[in-house]
Amino acid sequence: MSDNTLILGLQWGDEGKGKIVDNLSESVDVVCRFQGGHNAGHTIKVNGQKTVLHLIPSGILHDNTKCLIGNGVVLALDALHKELKHLEEKKISFQDRFFISSACALILPTHITLDKVKDKKESIGTTGRGIGPAYEDKIGRRAIRLGDLNDLKSLKDKIYSLVKYHNRLLENIYQHKPHNAEEVFNHIVKFKDLHDKYCVDSQKTMHKWIKNDETILFEGAQGTLLDIDHGTYPYVTSSSTTAGGVSTGLGIGPKFIDKIIGITKAYTTRVGEGPFPTELHDESGSLLAKKGNEFGATTGRPRRCGWLDLVLLKKAIFINSVTDLCITKLDVLDEMQEIKVCIRYDNGVPVYKTFEGWLSKTEGITVFSDLPDKARLYIKFIEEFVECNASIISTGPSRSQTIIR
Repeated sequence: MSDNTLILGLQWGDEGKGKIVDNLSESVDVVCRFQGGHNAGHTIKVNGQKTVLHLIPSGILHDNTKCLIGNGVVLALDALHKELKHLEEKKISFQDRFFISSACALILPTHITLDKVKDKKESIGTTGRGIGPAYEDKIGRRAIRLGDLNDLKSLKDKIYSLVKYHNRLLENIYQHKPHNAEEVFNHIVKFKDLHDKYCVDSQKTMHKWIKNDETILFEGAQGTLLDIDHGTYPYVTSSSTTAGGVSTGLGIGPKFIDKIIGITKAYTTRVGEGPFPTELHDESGSLLAKKGNEFGATTGRPRRCGWLDLVLLKKAIFINSVTDLCITKLDVLDEMQEIKVCIRYDNGVPVYKTFEGWLSKTEGITVFSDLPDKARLYIKFIEEFVECNASIISTGPSRSQTIIR
């Protein structure tokens, strides 16, 4: 029987999921995205060449791996078209190995406008890519879905109706100029070839793969602390970023997930607004940002940096039933004189345990026993505190810079 694996983030996103999915994709048949949209940014570095993926599953860089965008994803067709073209320029083929669920809700230009004008008032710190408003319409049963491009007459009626609704919001609530429904329709129809080439009934496709005992990797986007239900609400994303999102976002039951790998950085980062108890505003925070190259892969915004929060990490591991921990960016801590982790809160204030830094290079190490003693001590403490073993440790951005235990 095949082993199906879920990979998801345990922090506020940006944990390094893309590299780990890419690393493990070589030995699986299928990689599936199950939530989010092009607000995700998965960075993969192979042979010194960097690729950033926003919608397409990270397994696409392996020639024999099939990839599926599931029904839980909201889809910007122009962003997908651009990403496909970029990969085609790198001689990557999509023939018979890239599929998109017909039930994916589409992001319209009006969603992007609504996202931007709303965030000016609400200051949630969204990416401004229309993700939230698209999910709102999905829940409100107004969404345009990829499968709707099969019938252009019906699609036009649906788009006109939805744009009319959006324009009422834009004009009456946000005092913003309206969109032209015909232009929105033409914008969507321009990408009809994406429907014609890649659209499938994803539930039937998933069922076939599982029946054929194909090995599946489920790729999460964002992170647990951004989950719409379990994150730092309201400073969250609009989808279910936790393990439960796999079932709703792909139409399969939990019993088909055999292993759950939760990914955390060796420290903590956050993009945008919202609480961040262990955030640093000193020289240590600046060093983490510089060494870790902490800028959002999607927005380019600088990430806020802080010490690893083991209290939140333990909570995220419980929420997701994590079986294996993956610690990334260990090498970023190489120059730290001392390293702290939050072990509890005292009236809302983090209480830290302090470790001596190892002050030696870990980048590129691929064998756990070759790590400095103080680095191994740091990892061992994390494992014991959160009661989960770290089976993968990333020691650099490249595919090969990985310890598998």
